[in-house]
Amino acid sequence: MSSIMWRETMIVAVLLHLSHATDASFPMGDKIAGLPGQPNVSFQQFSGYITVDERRQRSLFYYFAEAEMDSYSKPLVLWLNGGPGCSSVGVGAFSENGPFRPSGRVLVRNEYSWNKEANMLYLETPAGVGFSYSVDTSFYESVDDRKTASDNLVFLLRWFSKFPEYKDRDLYIAGESYAGHYIPQLADLIVKFNQKERTFNLKGVALGNPVLEFATDFNSRAEYFWSHGLISDSTYNIFTTACNYSRYVSEYYRGTLSAICSRVMSQVTRETSRFVDKYDVTLDVCISSVLSQSKLLSPQQVREAVDVCVEDETVTYLNRKDVQEALHARLHGLRTWTVCSSVLEYDLLNLEIPTINTVGYLIKSGIPALVYSGDQDSVIPLTGSRTLVHKLAHELGLNTTVPYRVWFEGQQVGGWTQVYGNILSFATIRGASHEAPFSQPERSLGLFRAFLQGRPLPETF
Repeated sequence: MSSIMWRETMIVAVLLHLSHATDASFPMGDKIAGLPGQPNVSFQQFSGYITVDERRQRSLFYYFAEAEMDSYSKPLVLWLNGGPGCSSVGVGAFSENGPFRPSGRVLVRNEYSWNKEANMLYLETPAGVGFSYSVDTSFYESVDDRKTASDNLVFLLRWFSKFPEYKDRDLYIAGESYAGHYIPQLADLIVKFNQKERTFNLKGVALGNPVLEFATDFNSRAEYFWSHGLISDSTYNIFTTACNYSRYVSEYYRGTLSAICSRVMSQVTRETSRFVDKYDVTLDVCISSVLSQSKLLSPQQVREAVDVCVEDETVTYLNRKDVQEALHARLHGLRTWTVCSSVLEYDLLNLEIPTINTVGYLIKSGIPALVYSGDQDSVIPLTGSRTLVHKLAHELGLNTTVPYRVWFEGQQVGGWTQVYGNILSFATIRGASHEAPFSQPERSLGLFRAFLQGRPLPETF
């Protein structure tokens, strides 16, 4: 047995033991009586902590919004944002597809919240992100994909102990960006866990603008920049020959950045401009935030129909003491809540480990996968994702079951889609950013609805 297979076997064995442990908290202790400034709603909300490591006192924070109607009959969806190190609560729940958006001192309803279709569970992971924490702070110094996946599995097992009525519910995992690593690796552990003890009813994974294969995803940026007029012909030529983006990132994180790569990237940065949001190249930026943009893969703002400064409002809202009390949240060792972690030292060389092959393993295990792309994102462009999905379909011997075509939401084109073997799908969301549910909420909800129902996206209106 290889060392990798032995390690995976040991992880599953340990987690099987942990699955029989129960969290002492009673679920109603996590019930949210009401968030400050929220409108009246009929569905229940919960939030709190799940301990994933007693010895190192490591706990992950979650926010759970039951479905607006008929929650007992709707599936459970775990949502994960990326970063690595950015908050699924602050970004996913309060900026993208959750039931509320902050607006000044109050919350307003999100007309296109995904809890119209599912029970939505948002997890801040790994520890050190958002309200999640580790008392043993040495954990923050050596976080990687393997530890994150293991903790996420323990979280789910123990969350089901708190909410046993959801244990047999259809489970989907969705997310974006670096969740292209988080989700396949968690789903892989779930499949292996089920082989030992059938626990999870995993029905599918949805990956938005995901990092799946480092070189393909990152190097597709050059063509995207050039084709959208963000860089010149001469810069495009040196960007694709002298130093491509994956080489630059690899050298940077290994501390071996060459002079040529430094010069090329400086030129790219000058031409693309810091006053253009790379996560949505058509969008105006929030001026109050533009000088503090620091996220590796997670976006800042979205389109004209929404508040481009919503991140600032979310930060303000989640740093209110009355909000933290309502959420049963605490800042452990931190003064302020931040969108992306200020303490986590994630092993960013994990970026270079492809997860597209893990997606292939899931498909061979019978787990449907959807890869979708907001087509205005230059950080993880649709061209790289489409290439990877097509290549994977070819390797798996999957024939095209839905040819490349437009799909509709309402009376407008929602994007383009292609399906392979009725189990692997690719779709674009027209006019959407890296954070598709925020920038194109109606189209994203339509895509999400079709994904849960296991049907093709509508080809007519």
